[in-house]
Amino acid sequence: MTTPSESPSDLDRGNPEAEIAARAEAFRNWGRWGDDDVLGTLNFIEPAHRVAAAGIVREGRVISLSQSFDTNGPQKGWRRRTNPVHTMTDTGTDAERGNQGFPHGIGGADDVISMPLQCSTQWDGLGHIFDHGTAWNGRRAGDVVTSDGDLVTGIEHAASVIVSRGVLLDVARHLSPESGELADGYAITAADLDACASAQAVTISRGDIVLVRTGQLTRARREGWGDYAGGPAPGLSLTTAAWLHRTEIAAIATDTWGFEVRPNEFDVPAFQPLHQVVIPNLGLTIGEMWDLDELGTACAASGSYEF
Repeated sequence: MTTPSESPSDLDRGNPEAEIAARAEAFRNWGRWGDDDVLGTLNFIEPAHRVAAAGIVREGRVISLSQSFDTNGPQKGWRRRTNPVHTMTDTGTDAERGNQGFPHGIGGADDVISMPLQCSTQWDGLGHIFDHGTAWNGRRAGDVVTSDGDLVTGIEHAASVIVSRGVLLDVARHLSPESGELADGYAITAADLDACASAQAVTISRGDIVLVRTGQLTRARREGWGDYAGGPAPGLSLTTAAWLHRTEIAAIATDTWGFEVRPNEFDVPAFQPLHQVVIPNLGLTIGEMWDLDELGTACAASGSYEF
């Protein structure tokens, strides 16, 4: 079997089906961790890797990587996705007026949030994307996700697993040092990822969680959300599928809404082809809409890109 090219210029821009299929077949991890596996590449995180990662800590500084969850978020109805709706069911005013019905002067606040799970910072679980009706590890999509949710590979399985060494690849600062931002539509290649790691003097190891900063969130905050959640964006090229497989990373996240470059790299209709390769076939967990700005500044100041 011929290994698919890692150069975007070699893509057959008129045949996304063939380009997707070639990479799905070449990099498929089905059965690698057994027929019952629900974690995919998160299996690469071993206890010894966590122990080594703990030794990285020097400053003890904590940086949140989450965007806000509020009505001023980036969603505007695309694919029926909205920003969170926050409703207070008990407030301080109610407590002051003593109309909550509690004894001996106690009062409280309570609230309800309604939101789609793509409205801000999130992980794409292994039940999020299918390839021709097939989910991670070769399961039928309809046996995995029903109206009751993901019955097999829900993200809850990652709750006690997803702690590991993190590595920031600040590709935006590396390729565009003046602005620290990549243009919408820029396709990040495997060569870009390797060059960025080399420039930052950081290595990518098996079991790492890799964060890729494009700077698009920085631009959205300055200029407004625009089409941030649904439109053009810098992101990973379809041709990075080989890199994502070869490095044996556990997970990857970006500061964009869709992880991969938008528009996608074809001259005919295509939609999120890299998702179709890496989630159901590699078993790779993907993060989107992460806030990597403060982390990028901290890493640049310290000269250390691991955490």
